[in-house]
Amino acid sequence: MPVAQSSGVLSFEEAHRAVEEHAASLSARETETVDLLSAAGRVLAGPVLADRDLPPFPRATRDGYAVRSQDVTRTPATLEVIGEIKAGETPDKIPACLGPGQAAAIMTGAPVPNGADAVVMVEYTSQKGSRVEIARAVSAGENVVPCAAEARSGAVLVEKGERLTDAAIALAASVGRSKLQVFKRPRVAVLTTGDEIVPVDASPGPTQIRNSNSYSLSVQIRQAGGEPVLMGIAPDEPTQLRAMIEEGLKADLLLMTGGVSMGRYDLVEQVLAELKAEFFFTGSKIQPGRPVVFGRCAASNKTQTYIFGLPGNPVSTMVTFELFARPMLEALAGMSPRKLRFVYAKLKSEICTKPGLKRFLPATLSGEFENSQVELVPWQGSGDIAATARANCYIVIPPDREVFKSGEFVPILMR
Repeated sequence: MPVAQSSGVLSFEEAHRAVEEHAASLSARETETVDLLSAAGRVLAGPVLADRDLPPFPRATRDGYAVRSQDVTRTPATLEVIGEIKAGETPDKIPACLGPGQAAAIMTGAPVPNGADAVVMVEYTSQKGSRVEIARAVSAGENVVPCAAEARSGAVLVEKGERLTDAAIALAASVGRSKLQVFKRPRVAVLTTGDEIVPVDASPGPTQIRNSNSYSLSVQIRQAGGEPVLMGIAPDEPTQLRAMIEEGLKADLLLMTGGVSMGRYDLVEQVLAELKAEFFFTGSKIQPGRPVVFGRCAASNKTQTYIFGLPGNPVSTMVTFELFARPMLEALAGMSPRKLRFVYAKLKSEICTKPGLKRFLPATLSGEFENSQVELVPWQGSGDIAATARANCYIVIPPDREVFKSGEFVPILMR
């Protein structure tokens, strides 16, 4: 039976949009509750709410003196010091109210007493005994964070579907959440195809190469929030290839490397046709990675599993995962959709390319502070893993440009 009609070879933007649309259609996944530190890097399955106003009191942002701003409009001004307030001070040790002509010594993070509306930084003061001289005027609200300025009680601090970063974990800790509900990690099957591929611990023959793609993909899968399931190497033989694809379809996502370009693709296509696969595109106008394939296929339990056929050249595999497979995997991991964004950097050396394809070329972003520059890493094509290992980003070349001059700002995708 023929494979369902595909959309053929698409532009990068069209192909990426197709993946985004399918990713956005995915339904909610199973969840689990884990302790706070174990939740780091996971995707939140329920929002984190403020359990009280943040901050719960007007908070000093500098060491100095809490004052009434109207008392120091003219400086120097001398005020009576009626107390000292430390961070975490008990209420009984905080002055009930600051009156005219009064001040209170205060530390960063401490509650500002009633009556005070500003804090004068300590470097603009000089205390002698119970009196302090203020050398600089302050306006109302200066060096004070008002009560509830950061969030009201009950406000959402971290949205469902957000990846739990260090800041998100800190927020959860600040509202007393020792455990969090997160989405379970999706299982991603990785199947490498081709008789020329041998296991990593094998001695390759004169025309064979070791299986590096399964390992690079496993790292990328973990970084994107998934759990890699290595299926091994499928030979160029339809019966065993079909059995391994069917096993891979039991996972939440199937990634196949190799066998998607001209030549051996006929064998993979034959097997996918028998399994009634549906393709959404069978190529994208990019370099490296033009023969990337995206589709879905029913597993033995009749559920639909999305599949990516990634090119077998190692650099192509890594690039196409980032551009196409990562958005789908993040959606399966429960993340809210996010757009692919490039940043810009100044080009160190001129680049000349042929038009027609959108190119993602290994590059190095170097320099320091605002003086950073980017330049291509010398490479020998999409099989050059060593060049990619030296790179920390990809320069993105649009399909309608042939020359980028030194000093121009070019888009880059960080690795």
